[in-house]
Amino acid sequence: MARAFRLPDLGEGLTEGEVARWLVSEGQHVEEDAPLVEIQTDKATVDVPSPFSGTVLRILVAEGQLVPVGTELVLVGEPGEALPEESPRPLADAGFGDSDSQAPGPKPPVPGSPRVSATPLVRKVAQELGVDLAAVVPTGTGGRVTEADVRAAAGAAPPGEWRERLHGVRRVIAEHMARAHAEVPAVTWVEECDFENVHMPQLIARVLKACVASLLEFPELNARLEGDEILYLERYDLGLAVQTDAGLVVPVVRDVDAKSVEEVHDDVVRLADGARSGTLRPEELRGSTFTVTSAGKLAGLFQTPIVNYPEVAILSVGRIEPRPVVRDGEIVVRRVGSIALTFDHRVVDGARAAGFGLAVIARLQTGAE
Repeated sequence: MARAFRLPDLGEGLTEGEVARWLVSEGQHVEEDAPLVEIQTDKATVDVPSPFSGTVLRILVAEGQLVPVGTELVLVGEPGEALPEESPRPLADAGFGDSDSQAPGPKPPVPGSPRVSATPLVRKVAQELGVDLAAVVPTGTGGRVTEADVRAAAGAAPPGEWRERLHGVRRVIAEHMARAHAEVPAVTWVEECDFENVHMPQLIARVLKACVASLLEFPELNARLEGDEILYLERYDLGLAVQTDAGLVVPVVRDVDAKSVEEVHDDVVRLADGARSGTLRPEELRGSTFTVTSAGKLAGLFQTPIVNYPEVAILSVGRIEPRPVVRDGEIVVRRVGSIALTFDHRVVDGARAAGFGLAVIARLQTGAE
């Protein structure tokens, strides 16, 4: 008998996920615990295994679809098994998430169009955009016309231009950045730092250690704003922003306060490599209390980083290069760069933010951990 596999709760309060890529196809045999589908959550792309063995009878959710936890993703059963009449249609046919699809009565087609395979939502979009569905080249499974097909037909780009749907890591980044910008009254403080006494191969580890030592002095930067209360955190799990081919991800270096610089450096290298190769586990990408980013390779005099919500502050290290500076009345050449701190002004006052930034700089300039 065919069994349905539903999108599981992958933890951390997950309510929805995007089907990033199917690792099986209809008619293929799959073993229990074998990789079945890649799910993109708000933290990472996760390989989800099959909970049972059998033949993939029907894939119910197309790649790129965002669905709630509990949604039936695929039917697995015996080869050639007939599906029950009431079995769900593929998501692209069912109009999942379309509030109009629940209304009684059929939706009128676009005038002059023959009946084609498309959801009520797609038909509505086509009608609004004045697109003849019969003239649209379908890309959906089984010859279905998708919303993307309709919008592409409506806004056919001139030569040299193209459109790409916001999905995967880029969709998650867009959602997080929009929320942070909308909810956090952010202020950025910037100051120069002399890195001459910093062992550059361990730069990020040294910055993380300097941040943790300074967070102990300024605990409001290692906090959360929850309603009308500030939650002060007594763990120091620092996020590290890493640029990958898929977009920006933030793996977490745990217990930075309890580790040596060498141990933190090893964690940084391992997590950065894992982020770029896409092999990090979901638990390695959540639960940070404060975030550090290095934008030095991107040039620019300084940056105004966006707070990694729901944290209240983020520190950025800018470009470091030899510059002439005055020391003891003489002009000397030193390695100098910028430190930028963006903070949530609801939680952190400007003077306290500046005090934190100066504390970080003082530790870096003296080489103290």
